[in-house]
Amino acid sequence: MTVLDALQLIPVAVAAGWIDAVVGGGGLLQLPAMLVAFPGLPTATVLGTNKAVAITGTTSAAITYVRRTDINWRFVGLAAAVALPAASGGALVATTLPSQVFRPVIMAALLTVGAFVTLRPDFGRTHAPVRLSRSRAVTAAALSGAGIGFYDGVIGSGTGTFLIITFLLVLGADFVHGSAMAKVVNVGTNLGALIVFVVQGHVLWLLAATMAVGNVTGGALGARMALKNGASFVRYALLVVVVLLVAKLGYDQWS
Repeated sequence: MTVLDALQLIPVAVAAGWIDAVVGGGGLLQLPAMLVAFPGLPTATVLGTNKAVAITGTTSAAITYVRRTDINWRFVGLAAAVALPAASGGALVATTLPSQVFRPVIMAALLTVGAFVTLRPDFGRTHAPVRLSRSRAVTAAALSGAGIGFYDGVIGSGTGTFLIITFLLVLGADFVHGSAMAKVVNVGTNLGALIVFVVQGHVLWLLAATMAVGNVTGGALGARMALKNGASFVRYALLVVVVLLVAKLGYDQWS
């Protein structure tokens, strides 16, 4: 690996950071680009380096969102706390099980999300927070954090999308607030998975640091654009990313 190789991936990291900040799914672009650029690297090393890059852009986007939106910190904080160890468990599983085992289920879930959002055009356009009892809030936060956190550790692509839909359904958030909360939890899932990859020595720090410059830039730009253009913009972006994710997962499964 040379410095030039790493520099060539900065535009990819910018685009991936932007996608992640708006609706999630930046790994759809970033992971394949890294695999093509460095075909000799072990898959675990590519995954670990990708997490090291992604957490920088996710954190950048989360900070931008938090400064300009109201967030249900009790719910989101618990979900993030549970998601961190769940993502670590998922990362451990990722080193032992082929991802083909999970792809059909994930594709079905994404198709369901896409159909639901398409058939309900008013879904997520209005921010109408729902008041949950303490027990329901704790249960929902723990389950969503554990399930989506584990998925992020195993596969990752589309984590932000699932988080956004969860916050819209459970908390009555609109797409902008849902995306803001998703970024906070996504920091936890990325950190949980990254810890495992770091311990196992599967991070190329020079490559990660170089690409992080682009990912942070893309993350901040994406968050600002989502905040400026509102829920409708995020909704359409989510539908586009869902279609691309399903196509990519389908190609990986049957090619």
